[in-house]
Amino acid sequence: MARVFWDTNLFIYLFEKNAEWSPQVVELRRRMLARRDELLTSYLTVGEVITKPKQLGSVMLERSYLNFFASGSVELVAFGLEAAKRYGDIRSRERVRPADAIQLACASAARTDLFVTHGNRLSGLVVSGVTFVTGIERIPY
Repeated sequence: MARVFWDTNLFIYLFEKNAEWSPQVVELRRRMLARRDELLTSYLTVGEVITKPKQLGSVMLERSYLNFFASGSVELVAFGLEAAKRYGDIRSRERVRPADAIQLACASAARTDLFVTHGNRLSGLVVSGVTFVTGIERIPY
């Protein structure tokens, strides 16, 4: 069993049924369930995911997304004091965008085995408290 932190884009691909990436996200989740892995993300992800429904004025879609995150199938990690300290460490060492640093800091504070995002811009970063950082196309299982 592993603790797997999903960056925002994976949820967006899943919810919006992205033709290119949704099948990979669905397969990752299927494998995680079979292995009894824990799914984590941050509250920042929730805010980012509901942005489009809010822009569209779709209260039903927004409520659907919020219900998903409230269902208990995802552990939501807060940007608390420990994450803030780790954020400062990440930003002082790495050239990453603030939102990426927040996600990585939350994953670090939650002691994550695998941090999954889209692309390779964060792959290979060494972050205390995160065993492995990778893009979805390079998932090790």
